[in-house]
Amino acid sequence: MTGKDEELFKGMTFSDLMSDVYHNSKKVSRQINQLIAQLQPLIKTTSDATIVVPLIKEYLDIAVKNDDHLVKLTAIVQRYISTKQTITGEGSLLSEDEKKQLLAVANKTFENELTEEVERLENEDRVLKQKIAEVKEKVSQNHDKD
Repeated sequence: MTGKDEELFKGMTFSDLMSDVYHNSKKVSRQINQLIAQLQPLIKTTSDATIVVPLIKEYLDIAVKNDDHLVKLTAIVQRYISTKQTITGEGSLLSEDEKKQLLAVANKTFENELTEEVERLENEDRVLKQKIAEVKEKVSQNHDKD
């Protein structure tokens, strides 16, 4: 099995991961456009704009960070594949036991880095959703005062 077709974790190959990265990037772009479309009608006054526009900017910043995380994730996976190929490659000076030990360390490192990256993404998503709710509430309160 080549590196790109090897299963990295349950049901996910490197090719699958790359496909997910691409489709996630497109999805985020659509979500940004939808968010802007949802928030535009809320802007009735300059005060509303001062509340909503920073949220849109932050959402765009988080989208850029998300892309950075995906690039990091891809680098982690590429490093893992490269390490695994180096360890198990022909002409290796390592015994089978040494290869197994190194692969176990590489697997654990890969899983830890992957878990940390996923947790960072999930945390940023929670924070953003909370901020969206807060902005909608502020805009709603602004309109109630008028």
